[in-house]
Amino acid sequence: MIVISACLIGCHCRYDGDANLVEELRSMVERGEAIPVCPEQMGGLSTPRPPAQIVGGEGKDVLEGRARVITDGGQDVTSEFLKGAEEALRVAKLVGAAEAILKERSPSCGSSMIYDGSFTGKKKSGRGVTAALLEENGIRVRSEETYQKS
Repeated sequence: MIVISACLIGCHCRYDGDANLVEELRSMVERGEAIPVCPEQMGGLSTPRPPAQIVGGEGKDVLEGRARVITDGGQDVTSEFLKGAEEALRVAKLVGAAEAILKERSPSCGSSMIYDGSFTGKKKSGRGVTAALLEENGIRVRSEETYQKS
């Protein structure tokens, strides 16, 4: 079983209320091969919601208390991101997921690239909070941009 970011199968759960539909990934859910999750909603955040970025590091740093997740208006939403990551991990374990395909550049789901915390559109290498927690627990994480490779 595979866990997939819900926005990638057409659920309108992105921060701006939109989706990032990838038909092939939606088909995997329809065939019963994958299950969708939205860590940000599972952590209690609304949709739409203010954009948020990791400030002071990446997902692993958030998990270890060295970085925070902050909205563009300055609100600290770290606890919601941590709760959402834990809930996504709980679902992944429940269904026996060995892999996750998550939305690249998301502060929750980014697997190799996230925004740099400046809200200027600049990106940096790093993982989101959920991606980091899943990987720490032995679940392979890829993005919608890399899942077909290897």
